[in-house]
Amino acid sequence: MLAPRSRVTPPFVLAAVVALVAVWALAALALGNPILPVPWVVAEAFAREWSGLWEHVLYSAYRVVLSIIIAVILAAPAGMAVGQAPMVDRIASPLIYLIYPVPKIVLLPIIMLFLGVGEASKIFIISLILYFQILVLTRDAAYAVRPELILSVRSLGARRRHLLRYVYFPAVLPSILSSLRITSGTAIAVLFFTETFATHNGLGYFIIVQSWGRVDYPAMYAGIVAMAALGLSLYAVIEFLDRRFCAWVQAGV
Repeated sequence: MLAPRSRVTPPFVLAAVVALVAVWALAALALGNPILPVPWVVAEAFAREWSGLWEHVLYSAYRVVLSIIIAVILAAPAGMAVGQAPMVDRIASPLIYLIYPVPKIVLLPIIMLFLGVGEASKIFIISLILYFQILVLTRDAAYAVRPELILSVRSLGARRRHLLRYVYFPAVLPSILSSLRITSGTAIAVLFFTETFATHNGLGYFIIVQSWGRVDYPAMYAGIVAMAALGLSLYAVIEFLDRRFCAWVQAGV
């Protein structure tokens, strides 16, 4: 039996936020430098900039959510195929071994040459980075399905599609969601990088060009808070999906 996963409840999240804000405020007061404004000054800047900031939030959310959806749609079936078919595994594993460790972000200039500097290149590079992380965890989960479980289901007359639906997919779903929890922060980081040049919208653009570029530190921190909130929202959605569709893992079954 697996150990049940601990749940992070809203009161503990709120307590953590209060603690972080308190540390931030103490550090800002101790430093006494405009490069680290106190939280309430940032809150004022957030409210002041919100009329234009919300559009940047929507652009960033669109890019990262679409990238995650594309990566899951492409990587999950590929991971199951590699993990359950020894012949496919023998062909694909050396390629994964060679490609996975390569930092995909270095390919961004090449991708921009082929796809341009618009939305396609940004979404492609984020999806590419997430793809291999999801692929590897999904492959390992499919490979770990016990043979006796497959044989027992086959003995009941299950066909290939039944194995995929009732055995492999439930087995790999927790790994898919776990990989998304791990890669959500990576997706936000890559999103920020891709939005710092050759664009006129997104939180990365707002933070670097519209705020840091004009030495408006409170607005810069407001953008950072908005990007952190976007990442936290993604993580919370993935946690909800995990509790909703992988209840047996939460219970430690």
